[in-house]
Amino acid sequence: MSGLALRPAVPGDEALVLGFVRALAEYEKLAHQVRAEEADIRRLLFGQPARAEALIAEWEGAPAGFALWYYSVSSFDGRPKLYVEDVFVAPERRGKGIGRAIFTWLARRALAEGCGRMEWSVLDWNAPSIAFYRSIGARPREGWTLQRLGGAALRALARQDAPASEAEAGTGAGQQDQER
Repeated sequence: MSGLALRPAVPGDEALVLGFVRALAEYEKLAHQVRAEEADIRRLLFGQPARAEALIAEWEGAPAGFALWYYSVSSFDGRPKLYVEDVFVAPERRGKGIGRAIFTWLARRALAEGCGRMEWSVLDWNAPSIAFYRSIGARPREGWTLQRLGGAALRALARQDAPASEAEAGTGAGQQDQER
């Protein structure tokens, strides 16, 4: 694997990262959902505070893939966890060990940051990725479903008035967060 180099994304890589995000979305048949622009990627990766980090994989000096991640927490473990939002290797570069190298790098980073685990989502029809994830030791979270609140529903909920005690302390309902 002497042709492989992994490096953190740096300012100026926004177009490259966005290109990989779009390529991933195309592969996942979700290109119509990509709304991010370079300025959004710049804010995510290099804003104050940065909300995510990215890794660029290069094969023989040319961009070949990337990963984008952020840290979350597990209140049950009392430790941070590394959440892999995106990982993508260009189709023409697959089979060279790039994906495994990316996940190995991320695993080392997770341990160095004191994380108890890494997590990510995968589309249920993506058999090649699922098989790869099994090969590196990942397993699905049985009994959990991902919940999402966005767009109009997010704005509507944010506009609702909640009694002060409920808003400040939470009701306990919905406290069983998927991220645990």
